[in-house]
Parts: sequence; C-alpha cells; structure tokens
Amino acid sequence: MNYYPLTAFLVALIIAQAVKPFIMLVKTGEFRLSYLIASGGYPSSHSSSVVALCLSTGLKEGFDSTFFAITFAIMAIVLFDSVNVRYYSGRNISLTKQLVEDLKYLIEMKDPIYDEKFKEVLGHTKLELVAGVLLGIFISVVLYFMWR
Repeated sequence: MNYYPLTAFLVALIIAQAVKPFIMLVKTGEFRLSYLIASGGYPSSHSSSVVALCLSTGLKEGFDSTFFAITFAIMAIVLFDSVNVRYYSGRNISLTKQLVEDLKYLIEMKDPIYDEKFKEVLGHTKLELVAGVLLGIFISVVLYFMWR
C-alpha cells in the first residue's frame, strides 16, 4: 500500500484521458486518438488525478496529516486553475484569433505570427471539473478497498 496515492493518481489520470476519445465519439461522431493526450475535455484529468492523490493520501496517512494538507493545497490550486485561469486563457485566445481575422480584412498583415495556430480549449467547464472530481473520488475509494 506504499504506492497507493501514486497509483490512484496515475489510474485516475489514465482513465480520464482514455475515455475522452469515446466521449467525443458519442458527442461529435468522430473518433480521434489525439484526444488521449489532449488537455481540456470531459472529464477533467487534472481534477481526477489531483483529487485521487489528495483523497488517497488522506485515506492512507490520515486526514490530519501534513501530507494530506499539502496535497489538499495542491488540489485546490489545480482545480481553481483548471476552471478559471486556464479556461479564460482559452477564451482570450479565441477572442484574439477573431480580432486577427477581422483585422486581416482591413490591413495587410504579412508577419507569419498572425498565421500561427493556437489551441483554444485550455481549461475545463464546471461540468468537466465535477466529472473529474467524481472520477478521482471513485478511483481512490475502489483502490483503497482493493488494497486493504
């Protein structure tokens, strides 16, 4: 059980990433293996992995341990960042791309930087985050009882 928190973290991360191509298949009718390594999407692998790490650390070390406090702090930062900072960064990229497209009609823009492709989806919606949190909890609890 020494590696239980690390295993829970990795299993939650892998499962969250592994289901993304299938969820996109259902949603869009397209199956792309590239979703296996994509950030963003449903469920959030960021939230599933850090929640699994935090909960498994609490279950193993105790919820009053320093290790749990550290993983809880990291979890809180990652969850906040994945929904807020990264999400709005992606929205900012969308707006910037639209502004560049609009400007191309008004002025000549020769610099190749204006043709660069940027990924617009950087963060997660609240639903993607909640799905990741629930997956992380589920993985931690299942592995905990498997190892006991």
